[in-house]
Amino acid sequence: MDRTPLPLGRPRAERADAARNREQLLAVAREMVAELGADRVTMDGLAEGAGLGKGTVYRRFGTRAGIFHALLDDDEHAFQREVLAGPPPLGPGASPLVRLVAYGRARIAFLTAHITIVRSALDNHRAVPAEGGSAFTQAHIRMLLGQAGTGVADLDSLTVQLTSALEGPFMIFLALPGSGPESSAEADAAFERRARPLGDSWQTLVDRVCRGA
Repeated sequence: MDRTPLPLGRPRAERADAARNREQLLAVAREMVAELGADRVTMDGLAEGAGLGKGTVYRRFGTRAGIFHALLDDDEHAFQREVLAGPPPLGPGASPLVRLVAYGRARIAFLTAHITIVRSALDNHRAVPAEGGSAFTQAHIRMLLGQAGTGVADLDSLTVQLTSALEGPFMIFLALPGSGPESSAEADAAFERRARPLGDSWQTLVDRVCRGA
């Protein structure tokens, strides 16, 4: 049995304040990204815009990249809620393969829309960002394949390959020279144009690999 004492009084209020500060900081960060661009978002500027102390911002995010990690994590959770409990075909209620196609299209749209934030979340010591939502993608694809009854013997290997096909091109692009946080808006737009056919390609892949089986 867990005998950790329940916190009382002041600690509970501090946690509520921390949660409010987090929401305030994320809201201001989104406004700054929309108005100024991600390149001009700074820790000091965020503190000033939110009316909070610099120490609060540094304790919350640690580094400038941490701001964008938090934004991405917040949006990732919202995306996952839509997948788990939203309307079909992305959410429950459609057939497994229809949901699989819908998931791929939605995931590609999500990654494309967040490409600037993902770039800004890059760590100087890391070629590509942490896996982010790819673990969720892999688990979700595996569940849908199991429900679909495709007849494929090794669903685990197929899941890994489909996950790589869905998430991989974005990660590869992010690892290319010159595609870091300093990339221009024109580069982002060019990437979005290249990403558009990926939704159709995903559907073709699912049709041939899963429905064909």
